[in-house]
Amino acid sequence: MTDRRGSSAVTRAQWRDRYACTPYDQLPWFDPQATPALVHSVKERFLSPPAVVLDIGCGAGSNLLWLARRGFRAHGVDLAPGAVSAARERASKAGLVIEVRTADALDLPYPRSHFDGVLDHGCFHTLPIRRRREYAAEVARVLRPEGAYLLAWVAREYQGQLGPPHRPSLGEVTGLFERAFLFERTDFRPGSEADGLASYAARMRRRTRPQPPPR
Repeated sequence: MTDRRGSSAVTRAQWRDRYACTPYDQLPWFDPQATPALVHSVKERFLSPPAVVLDIGCGAGSNLLWLARRGFRAHGVDLAPGAVSAARERASKAGLVIEVRTADALDLPYPRSHFDGVLDHGCFHTLPIRRRREYAAEVARVLRPEGAYLLAWVAREYQGQLGPPHRPSLGEVTGLFERAFLFERTDFRPGSEADGLASYAARMRRRTRPQPPPR
């Protein structure tokens, strides 16, 4: 049974324990560098400083540190207190200012239209399938109209053992998000042993008007 709002107690405990039992830099998803999808999005000005940007499922904060170095106002949330502590410690050592807190992707602690941009590299695809529509609604709520949303997830085409058990198809993602978001670009990275898992990255804009009805 799940909580009415937010992730279940079991899910919260699982993420807490992962960071409590294993150093953050030894977890399989940790990367000290910013994700390629984010780097390319900033280079191509999909996201531009000094935008206020939220990283959902920020982990140990690599994307946040990269954004802060480039003049963004970087905010992050993660369900694991250990991840938040790691991000704060890394920012302090680097002399960077970020805002990061322990919070739930399904119940974000921010007002409507608070952010210019939102990014997610690794949170969405871990959520239970039945909760993903709630997540999409939360992202739409905290992002301002015409705000930028960058979503990356492990592709269904990846057949290896790593990554989440259910890997969303491009059609599933479109069905969940297109009501509130306009898709501007979608990229597929085939991945390799040296270059990570096969993944998709989608750039979206928060719609200012409802999605057009079907014809």
